[in-house]
Order: sequence, then C-alpha cells, then structure tokens
Amino acid sequence: MNTATAESSTTNHPVVSRERWLAERLALLDREKELTRLRDDIARARRALPWTRIDKDYVFDTLDGPCRLADLFEGRSQLLVQHFMLGPGWAQGCQSCSYMADHIDGMQVHLEHRDVTMLVISRAPLVEIEHFRERMGWRFKWVSAHGSDFNFDFGVSFTPEQKDRGEVDYNFGKRGFMSEELPGVSVFCKDDAGDVFHTYSTYGRGVEVMMGTYAMLDLTPKGRDEHNPAYPMDWVRHHDRYAPAPVAKPAPVSGACCHAEA
Repeated sequence: MNTATAESSTTNHPVVSRERWLAERLALLDREKELTRLRDDIARARRALPWTRIDKDYVFDTLDGPCRLADLFEGRSQLLVQHFMLGPGWAQGCQSCSYMADHIDGMQVHLEHRDVTMLVISRAPLVEIEHFRERMGWRFKWVSAHGSDFNFDFGVSFTPEQKDRGEVDYNFGKRGFMSEELPGVSVFCKDDAGDVFHTYSTYGRGVEVMMGTYAMLDLTPKGRDEHNPAYPMDWVRHHDRYAPAPVAKPAPVSGACCHAEA
C-alpha cells in the first residue's frame, strides 16, 4: 500500500531546538485533530449508509459442517469478513492478506465484546485453508466459499472469462485484470428476525483498516519505507518466512552498572 511521503531517510534530517520542535509539533497537532474529526465524520456517514438485503442462500464449508451466512454471526448481530486471497490449488495464501490476518487474533476478543464476529473467507477448499492456517498458527475462524457465488458476488474472485476480457469490476469501478483473487473487507448485519443485510465493503487501499502495523510505522521517522511504486508491499513476508530481525549491538559501558555484582 503506497503513500505519498517525504524522504524517509534518517540521514541529514533537520535538528532544531526543543522550542522550535514544539512549535512545529503543535502545528502538526492541529492538522492531526482535523484528520481525527474528519475520520469521525466519515465513520458516522458510513454507519448512515443504507443497507441491502442478502437474498441469496450462501453456504460455506466450515470445521463445524456446512453453514449459511446467517449462521456465521455466532449469536451476534454484526459480522466482519476479511476476503482473503487464497484460491483453489494455491500453495499458500497471499502475503499481504496474511499481513492483514496477523492482526485478527489480538482484536477478536475485543470485537466480540462489541457485538461483532470477525472471520475470514476464501475460495480455496477447506482442507487447503486449514493446512495454511495451521502453518501460520492463527486461531481465528476461516471458512471456505468453494462452490459458492459469494466471492464472485462481492467482487473479490474473478472468472476465466473476465480474465480473457482483461477487465473486472473491483473497488466499485472497472479495473484491468490483476489476479483471479483480490482483497477486501465486508460488513453484514442481522436483525432480530434473522434477516441478513450487507452494510459496507472496502477494497484496494481501504483494506489498510486491518493493518495496525502500518499505523505504527506511520509514526516513525522512516515511515513505511516502501520504494517500489508498482508493488509497495514487496517487503512483506509471511510471518514465518522473515529472516531473523537484526539485533542491536549493546552500547559500550562507560562505567560500572549499579546492579553489577561485587
């Protein structure tokens, strides 16, 4: 996910007095507050969007057997779905989708206490999903839409005919064909009568909403430090495929440590 950022190098960065730093930090704070208020406004507008009723009977393969969409709520009224790029026969899931999914297990208990069930849906058969989920050590629920229209209807899976045409409907517009699977996040609500409604979906850079790591990187001097405009996330690996992280060398000791033994 690319961002328009200034030079991310920590070399030759301006160094100023504490007073100058504070003045510039306060100016930035005003802009950050504007962004916070805008984000709150957009969240209110998102909640105010009209809904559309789900009339199709989607059935998913789960570890508990076949389940309809309404069953996936697990007694809650709201359902968050990560559309994860793992197609039938793929050797492993998408690295960027995996980066997103790495954030779910920590969020899940908090979401459930706000009446939200979160899970992952892919088009690969369940046995292939489980093989990859076990490798990654994830605990969240992951179900298969294999044999269902669900992924196609929600614009994250594409047919051979669409590939041949070189054009697909993705992120609410016509796009050139990129892959047979693409990422997204969708939200559903179930009323007291058991009817299910589609309330929201986001695609493209909208899926950054799941990437808490990016929010932390955006606070740092180097930021996201991505330099490939064609594929900014080329640095991301499956979390079990990274090389060992560099270990900082300890600073030289200038004097005796107060905890050193006599």
